[in-house]
Amino acid sequence: MMTTLRPLPLLAVTVLLSACFAGPEQRFAVPTAPAGDHVAVAFGSVVVRDLSLPDYASSQEIFTRDAGGALTSNPKLLWADEPVRAMTLELSSYLSRITGARVAAEPWPFTTGPDAAIEVRVADMVADAGGALRLSGQYFVATEGGRNRGRLFDLTVPIGGAGTAADIAAARGLIVRDLARTIATEALR
Repeated sequence: MMTTLRPLPLLAVTVLLSACFAGPEQRFAVPTAPAGDHVAVAFGSVVVRDLSLPDYASSQEIFTRDAGGALTSNPKLLWADEPVRAMTLELSSYLSRITGARVAAEPWPFTTGPDAAIEVRVADMVADAGGALRLSGQYFVATEGGRNRGRLFDLTVPIGGAGTAADIAAARGLIVRDLARTIATEALR
């Protein structure tokens, strides 16, 4: 199904971001998206290493990209949790719910080691002028048995509602869920 993206939501975000500069600091938590169908995988336990994010995406400020390509933020609109920590935990949670495997973020909390390790290096994560959130980069899956894999990913989800910071947060939940599903189906089987 093809989704038509509207430029209006980003305009609304820009207006909201501008209006909030003088107001109090606001923090936005990422709601959990439905995990969807179960995916059978070849590994019983998986560790997720801390995600590597670009500087702007690892900031507590929520960034958007305008039509000219400039990244802007509002120091009053912040993620509720530090993005590297939060996204690593989100990815771990989604992988656990999608696969049923024992999945944890590093450091590995169990006495026996994991069957596989996942590393994600994000190249781009930003709300764009078209009203979508884009997440791209590369992931790697390393196993003791030598089934090592590395793949590029480029995911996009529409930002719903009026394109507010809360709507961007909801889109982040969806896109991290989509990344977990992509890793489970392409590299953990």
